Amino acid sequence: MTQQDIQTALTEELHRIAPDIEIDQIDPGADLRDEFDIDSMDFLNLVTALGKRFGLAMPESDYDKMRSFDDLAGYLRDKTAA
Repeated sequence: MTQQDIQTALTEELHRIAPDIEIDQIDPGADLRDEFDIDSMDFLNLVTALGKRFGLAMPESDYDKMRSFDDLAGYLRDKTAA
């Protein structure tokens, strides 16, 4: 899985849960929930969709590691490399 594959999947799933998000306006280091006013249910839907897409368990205890676009991409990269 390449970094580009992960970023593409993350972008697609983020756009799916929040279609009004301008993908090219994402600040990769900003907290996704704050930046786009994503509530906890939308965040859970995002994490669940990504977990299904990559065949990964993404436990709630790891949510703090998934705050920003870059954090989430790095988390997915680490998990898919293992």
